[in-house]
Amino acid sequence: MRVFKTIGSIRDWSFSIHKELKSIALVPTMGYLHEGHISLVRKAKMSADKVVVSIFVNPTQFAAGEDLERYPSDLQRDLDICKKEGVDAVFNPDKKEIYKRNFQTYVENEHIGQILCGKSRPTHFKGVTTIVSKLFNIVDPDFAVFGQKDAQQAIIIKNMVRDLNFKTKILIEAIMREKDGLAMSSRNKYLSAKQRQSALVLNESVKYAEQQFQSGNKDIVALKSKIEQRINSTKDCRIDYVEFVNGDSLQNNIKKGDKVLLALAVFVGTTRLIDNTILKY
Repeated sequence: MRVFKTIGSIRDWSFSIHKELKSIALVPTMGYLHEGHISLVRKAKMSADKVVVSIFVNPTQFAAGEDLERYPSDLQRDLDICKKEGVDAVFNPDKKEIYKRNFQTYVENEHIGQILCGKSRPTHFKGVTTIVSKLFNIVDPDFAVFGQKDAQQAIIIKNMVRDLNFKTKILIEAIMREKDGLAMSSRNKYLSAKQRQSALVLNESVKYAEQQFQSGNKDIVALKSKIEQRINSTKDCRIDYVEFVNGDSLQNNIKKGDKVLLALAVFVGTTRLIDNTILKY
């Protein structure tokens, strides 16, 4: 497994792989890898000849007061996991390599980047689309794999690829969950034992909506109210949002036959967690 620190070195490697007529799949991460990330790596291995994992805690997607400074990190552990999973290359640049002095050019989605998570984190997706576009330009992947847990992010990146004519094909992998149902996240380590128990209300809310839809109850207004009541009555939990939206456009224009996304963002203590599910309206 190769570990690259500079843009020039991984570009040279990528060029040599493509020269051999082999394909590359990229798994962009901020490190502190867990089983969710590993599922993305395994999907990448099934999709391409070579797999690159990027490990970079991207400062531009964090606003002032968010958890950039305490975001969990263990590079050697991440490298060991990548090696065990058969990753071909890891791109682990430092901040100065990615954002040169006087950096001032950003990529931004004008519409769906400002709703759902974008309401409470208005600069977040601007940072995400900027770093992902840079990684696509640097690594030149044929495929890139993202997780369904970050559903809004996945849709925004798909739109970016379409609008800016990237050649990279976006692949989405299902949410990976802990044994108790909590969606896997690097931020789960912030939770105390009691908060961890409270955090299960996110998955419980998702399962409740799935069961109600399956039984024929698709009254979105009533279901949203029930879910909000459930979360508000759970200790240490504070709702950022609970929304049923069109699963493709993220808008509220839902009609019969549409794919519906139930998206949740909840603060458990000071830790913000997300979860979602796709339903058939």
